[in-house]
Amino acid sequence: MTAKADALQHFTVHHDGVVIPVSHGGRGRPLVLCPGLTSSRAELHELGGFLRRDHHVISFDLRGHGLSSAADRYAFEAFAGDFAAVMAAVERLDLPAPPVLAGHSYGADLIVHHAAEFPGVAAELVLIDGANPIPEPFITEADLPEFRELWENLATWQETLKGTPRQVLLTPRQILDLNLELDVIRTEQTLDRFRAIDCPITMIMSAAMAGHGTEGRTPQRNRNWRAGIERLVRELPQISVTWLEATHALVVTHAREIAGRLATC
Repeated sequence: MTAKADALQHFTVHHDGVVIPVSHGGRGRPLVLCPGLTSSRAELHELGGFLRRDHHVISFDLRGHGLSSAADRYAFEAFAGDFAAVMAAVERLDLPAPPVLAGHSYGADLIVHHAAEFPGVAAELVLIDGANPIPEPFITEADLPEFRELWENLATWQETLKGTPRQVLLTPRQILDLNLELDVIRTEQTLDRFRAIDCPITMIMSAAMAGHGTEGRTPQRNRNWRAGIERLVRELPQISVTWLEATHALVVTHAREIAGRLATC
């Protein structure tokens, strides 16, 4: 399959009982863009538009997100399997070179694990506020009530998006369980995954990942987020890190600036 420079083309990937829609188009170096948990291609629409000026962008929806179908199982391993299936389909496109892999949040973790497992698959990794080997879990036992309420409120809002490209079909409990699983992965596995990667890595991180508040656990969460990256670059100083004065929503609030940085990839 080849892409027209100015029009998106679409196909589907079938994996593990899930139907995953994939779109691709643009001009320039190939780039696979992976959204994060509770996000979709629709949320990355502006960023994708900017990126297509300099890249042939391939994007998709995670299982249970956007226009992908629901699944019987939601776990990091399952999402990673879906990503591998998408990458297998990407290899069948008529691309001139291995793609840059770019991911936001949970999507960044997926591409780090994929690149570590499959050397040579990527020309470069661009990690947007994710795949952070944090020294301490982001969600502690004391934080559980706050995060349960957060995801329940999100689920209520998501009811208004049912049937749209922005829908999320996961329950609040499933989202919380995935975040708890990701805490374990980031604190115990991610650093070793980075050591196994054989291509350049660029990280674009938010200085206020947990928000700009000064009360409660917000300052500590932001310190933990920065400490994870400091830990990473001590181990692997060749990794390039840029900090933006932004929250975790930087793919929306700073789409043009992120695309500008990716234009050099």
